[in-house]
Amino acid sequence: MFFKTGLTGLIALLMPKKAFSLEYYPRPADKKWAVLYGTWCGTARDAAVWISEGMDGIANVFDVRENPDLSGYDHIIAGGAIRAGKTSQELQDFLAKNKDILKSRIRGYFAVCGNMMKPVGPQQTTTLIDNHLAAICGVTGVPSKVFPGQNYFRTHGTGCQETDAADGRHHGV
Repeated sequence: MFFKTGLTGLIALLMPKKAFSLEYYPRPADKKWAVLYGTWCGTARDAAVWISEGMDGIANVFDVRENPDLSGYDHIIAGGAIRAGKTSQELQDFLAKNKDILKSRIRGYFAVCGNMMKPVGPQQTTTLIDNHLAAICGVTGVPSKVFPGQNYFRTHGTGCQETDAADGRHHGV
């Protein structure tokens, strides 16, 4: 038993760095889906994982800081946490640099926004998705969702978890 555990640990240490990228819960599917996010404190990562889980785990989840190669993916959902009305500079730079690859593959956007502890509405979608993420990628007319930040859930509870994915159900944003 000790030998097997030691051998498993040794193999794990010898795996290439790319194997340790922030990829969560991939499941086989005919079409390859990816959820791409940029985050500061983890709320966008939580939302990205939740989106993948809502898709029955068929989407791989990538942090832009890992500089993922998305050329093998047919469908991509992109998003991130918002500060001062914008996503992280890393996400903005990645989207701009990979605009040609992403343009025909973007299928949706998401943003995680504290919104001064108020519920999010159409104005936040216009500002954060249409005027920010969609403008960077050059892709409009795809589904999008702005999730409230984790402080909102701490003070208002998680009542939105009772709704379906299209209504923004999220655990722990």
